[in-house]
Amino acid sequence: MSDNRRRPKAEMPEQRSRAGGGTAQGKSSARQTDSARTDPIRLPAFFTLEEVLSRENMLTAYRRVVRNQGAPGVDGVTVDQLWDRCCQRWEAIREELLSGTYRPDPVRKVEIPKPGGKGMRMLGIPTVMDRLIQQALLQVLTRLYDPTFSESSFGFRPGRSAHQALDRAKAHIAAGQRWVVDLDLEKFFDRVNHDVLMGRLAQRIKDRRILKLIRAYLQAGIMEGGVVSPRSEGTPDNSTGV
Repeated sequence: MSDNRRRPKAEMPEQRSRAGGGTAQGKSSARQTDSARTDPIRLPAFFTLEEVLSRENMLTAYRRVVRNQGAPGVDGVTVDQLWDRCCQRWEAIREELLSGTYRPDPVRKVEIPKPGGKGMRMLGIPTVMDRLIQQALLQVLTRLYDPTFSESSFGFRPGRSAHQALDRAKAHIAAGQRWVVDLDLEKFFDRVNHDVLMGRLAQRIKDRRILKLIRAYLQAGIMEGGVVSPRSEGTPDNSTGV
């Protein structure tokens, strides 16, 4: 879908300005697509679902989902169809989210080979609507949690890259360090304990609607061959952006 298609008339993803609203006009394209570092919303220590669903945060999430592309989920809706789907259904979906009645779709199971012939890696592909909502959550959660992460952590963090990790490694070598420890937590995503994870999140997230939504995503289940299998542990891994 063209990035300019119908936008002068469409108010995506919500049609009325609400809490935390605003516009995305006047920003550079680079700023518009940075989901965690440049969004001007200033959050307190605790945040609300209204802030997650604010127009500006949702527009930023939409741009990120479109930029990342990716395959459709169980409903077959593509990224190019997301704008039209939001124009048709967003108001109803937003009300479901705020009332706590929204139910995520199951993720679509996909398996891809691991590097070096080390078996298969299972991925979970959410629907594009669920990707949009998850991205909106991620943007707010990142601003809340990223400052608490280790300065030596570079993976999947905004403004950090593998090149920076290499630079840090070079600095360690220059300082005389000679040992490298390589760790791989086997099936980490498959074994995440939901209760432990939710307990950690509840320490900083006080809006119970957000906690309920996150747990709903954890327990949405996986569809394979038309059959949905429930999940009591683990999180769907889609870090490859398939």
